[in-house]
Amino acid sequence: MKEVIKGSTMVSIRRAQEEDFSVLAELGEQSFIQSHGWSAPPDVIGEYKKNNFTGEACKKQLSDLANVYHILYHNHKPAGYSKIIFNAPPATIPIQTITKLERLYLLKEYYGLGLGFHLLQFNIELSKEHNQSGMWLEVWKENQRAIDFYQKAGFKVTGSGFFKLTEAHSNPDYEMLLKY
Repeated sequence: MKEVIKGSTMVSIRRAQEEDFSVLAELGEQSFIQSHGWSAPPDVIGEYKKNNFTGEACKKQLSDLANVYHILYHNHKPAGYSKIIFNAPPATIPIQTITKLERLYLLKEYYGLGLGFHLLQFNIELSKEHNQSGMWLEVWKENQRAIDFYQKAGFKVTGSGFFKLTEAHSNPDYEMLLKY
């Protein structure tokens, strides 16, 4: 566990374990709704939540050794989480040793505290420790806050595509890359 004390605030990040499935399910559902809840009709959002943020879905994700989840705590309360996958290049980037940042979410009540940047930097350092050449991600084109956040961290838009919420609904997204 990595802990940092900023003034009277305690921030810690620790690797999620299988027993953390319920914490990840709750963080995932809440943060997804807060950032993407209006990106599709309610039935589509509901189906996506059911497929990704139930306890069973999170248990399955945590049991896959390729998925590296971390939970960020603010004053001992879960505030956000991340998911990365090492050596996971997209078809559009000819780098094999590249990390995919699949999820980085923070609960809205913790916005503006620098916690998201702290969690991102933690993941970048972890990626570098695993001899990766960079990090890439996909971000919804209408989430300007997230796009600005990643650009401020040095990510560049390298393409576009679609994020599949359900079999019948996809949202347009950007592919972004940060080379080390």
